[in-house]
Amino acid sequence: MPSVGVKIYSVFFKLWLRHRLQSLAAVAGPDPDPAAAAFGVSCRPDEATAPANPAFSAADGVASKDLHIDPNSSLSVRIFLPTPPPQHAHAHLLAHPRRASDPTPAPASNGAAPYRGYLPHALASPRAPASARRRLPIVVQFHGGGFATGSSSATANDAFCRRVAKLCDAIVVAVGYRLAPESRYPAAFEDGVKVLKWIAKQANLAMMSKVGGGVDTFGASTVEPWIAAHGDPARCVLLGASCGANIADYVTRKTVEDSKQFDPIKVVAQVLMYPFFIGSVPTHSEIRLANSYFYDKSTCILAWRLFLSEKEFNLDHPAANPLAPGRGGPPLKCMPPTLTVIAEHDWMRDRAIAYSEELRKVNVDSPVLDYKDTVHEFATLDVFLKTPQAQACAEDIAIWMKKYISLRGHEFSY
Repeated sequence: MPSVGVKIYSVFFKLWLRHRLQSLAAVAGPDPDPAAAAFGVSCRPDEATAPANPAFSAADGVASKDLHIDPNSSLSVRIFLPTPPPQHAHAHLLAHPRRASDPTPAPASNGAAPYRGYLPHALASPRAPASARRRLPIVVQFHGGGFATGSSSATANDAFCRRVAKLCDAIVVAVGYRLAPESRYPAAFEDGVKVLKWIAKQANLAMMSKVGGGVDTFGASTVEPWIAAHGDPARCVLLGASCGANIADYVTRKTVEDSKQFDPIKVVAQVLMYPFFIGSVPTHSEIRLANSYFYDKSTCILAWRLFLSEKEFNLDHPAANPLAPGRGGPPLKCMPPTLTVIAEHDWMRDRAIAYSEELRKVNVDSPVLDYKDTVHEFATLDVFLKTPQAQACAEDIAIWMKKYISLRGHEFSY
């Protein structure tokens, strides 16, 4: 069982969360302003956020920066890049003239190595060192928060993404999707699709810039250098926590349905961490753990009422129940390998297990990692980030993920 401290904290957390969701519902009303919904918000002003610092941290060797990628909405991303290139790589890259799109160097602090900038056209030169041409897999991450809270730059999400970037040696793109109730379904899901298409565009622009060993300036100002220079779109993993897992699964289904519109992106795996699944027919865990720690069933249903419009509200909605009759989409046998993480004291665990079992029935690699004495969001909530279970969970995810993102395969398997 969770400790006494966790139980006490859970009580106050549930009171705070319910009050917050009720306040949002009261302000938004049944029909939010369409103009406001189009732009929306991706971060609540009262949430603690971690500043983006394009200098490699001395603590974890990971740099981060924020980008607003859609001028027509609040959609943004925070990109995490692990391991700075060695000094001789910096010297080669700095020999080229800088572009307006390259970030300005940030002052180093606490012994951190200053970030000097990556230039995509350096990849075209045969003189570029191997470290400058190193390609990293891309992990697209969707945060939790019941579709109504949280952000890509939240302190806990920032720490979790840094951990994943370091353990997996991958670029992590944390998506700051639009929140409910200002932007209801399908806004968050559409934002996930937009980000994947944006990453594909960066890869295509990087390829266009290489013409006979030179540089074609067409579109060069829009190239994001971290993605273009170091991202490998053929090794992409979608990772979602709580409601973010619902978004990840939706985006994965879209890539399976029409892979050409995401070319050259290839989703090789997805990770669903305690997915926010629900349904009209309650499961055993939904009955037994309905009043469970941190996120009880009644509060989560309130979050669904904020996300789905009054006309669309249905616990078997395709966004809520992945196994609902008539959901549509691609056959499950076409889905990529899927790792599911569940917590012992999470009322949503049974439906996540059921989805994983259905994937296994059609021969999709879909293991389940079940962590004892844990609660919903045990690996991504700020109060749990330093616990052994949270650290072990990130390590286990990295071990499994490397089977699909490692160029030479990986020796560990579940």
